[in-house]
Amino acid sequence: MTDSIEKEEKAWFAEHLLSLLEKNEIDAFREEFLHMHTYDQAQFFEELDEPSRFALYEMLSPEEMADIFENVEIREEDYQEILSEMHPNFAADMLSEMSADDAVDVLNELDKEQVASYLTIMDEEAADEIKELLHYEEYTAGSIMTTEFVAIRENQTVHSAMHILRREAPEAETIYYVFVIDEQKHLAGVISLRDLIIADEDTMISEVMNERVVSVSVAEDQEEVARIMRDYNFLALPVVDFQQHLLGIITVDDVMDVLDEEASDDYSKLAGISDVDDTIDHNPLVAAKKRLPWLIILLFLGMMTASLIGRFEDTLNQVAILAVFIPLIGGMAGNTGTQALAVAVRGLATGEIEEESKIKLLIREAATGMITGASCGLLVVLIVYIWQGDLILGALVGVSVFSTLIVATLAGAFIPLLMHRFKIDPAVASGPFITTINDLISILIYFGLATTFMSYLK
Repeated sequence: MTDSIEKEEKAWFAEHLLSLLEKNEIDAFREEFLHMHTYDQAQFFEELDEPSRFALYEMLSPEEMADIFENVEIREEDYQEILSEMHPNFAADMLSEMSADDAVDVLNELDKEQVASYLTIMDEEAADEIKELLHYEEYTAGSIMTTEFVAIRENQTVHSAMHILRREAPEAETIYYVFVIDEQKHLAGVISLRDLIIADEDTMISEVMNERVVSVSVAEDQEEVARIMRDYNFLALPVVDFQQHLLGIITVDDVMDVLDEEASDDYSKLAGISDVDDTIDHNPLVAAKKRLPWLIILLFLGMMTASLIGRFEDTLNQVAILAVFIPLIGGMAGNTGTQALAVAVRGLATGEIEEESKIKLLIREAATGMITGASCGLLVVLIVYIWQGDLILGALVGVSVFSTLIVATLAGAFIPLLMHRFKIDPAVASGPFITTINDLISILIYFGLATTFMSYLK
């Protein structure tokens, strides 16, 4: 009840703001809009049509618009369209006011000519910062780090460090951790804001800093960075080059974006969708284009399954009842394979599965397959015997289920491990892919056994 009331209030307030915007009541709109949280401002912006967005640009400064753009959630291909709505100088100033890492995320979605144009007309200091980050490969620590942080020297006092902190804090992305460097700008340690506040003013930073600082290489994969920050519960993580020079920091809000992006990417691959950005806003033609690659691959694999069944045509002609159990065998193989796949992909994604534990996982999944296969197999024997009155047929189907579940469970765990070994994203071993592969395996086992024991069947 409370949620529905809040939604109604938000809807009413959004309509009220839209009315002020359309009537060009600048002062009233700015007073109410700028009191909103930046996330709510971004939500409001996302719902606006093009004429309303033009009106909004007239009422807000580039700095105010930058706060919105850092929180807005729009499709990557829409950045180009929205920026083109703004006057080039307004857009350049807005990008200058954004955090450097967020500005880089936006510029990465634009054409090189547009990027060069914005960098030319924006603030020189901001442009230099952004250029530095644009050089780093996408999906690495360098691509998501920010250079807006506070660094202090190990050979200065707490008093002078606090003076630097007060001066640079307004521009820094976070000040909860203050990183310490030596004369050559090597990362030397870290000190929390709390420790700085309570330390004696005349104490040297080197005496109160923590030298056991965890850092990541600028080339580290962003997924590994997210895992480190999750494991250590960090709010910020320093990024260094191969000589341990401090280059920037990665903050927890950037890591949350990474986790969301990686989770969406893995989910899409598990569903057999080639593009993570297949949303309800896409028209059917675009959606079909993004899904077709996987479906075509699965179509050919399905044809292989059909061809395999055709090879056992004589067996089917002699014992037609065998065809009844094809969906049962194939469905159970696909389901158990997908379950094992989910366990393996999740373990690899979270880092729970290390090199030494891969064999342990395969042994566990084999044992799981044997237990589930034996249970389901015995149940199938009983059901088929009661239904058809044929114990041999029941045993055949039961043994097929038993064998299929063992092989399918092992395949579901082994294929993503193999892909990970060859540096391929294990999520590519999607549910539909595993299901189709296990269909082939299950049909081969089922009809192979049926053909071998044909003489015992009625």
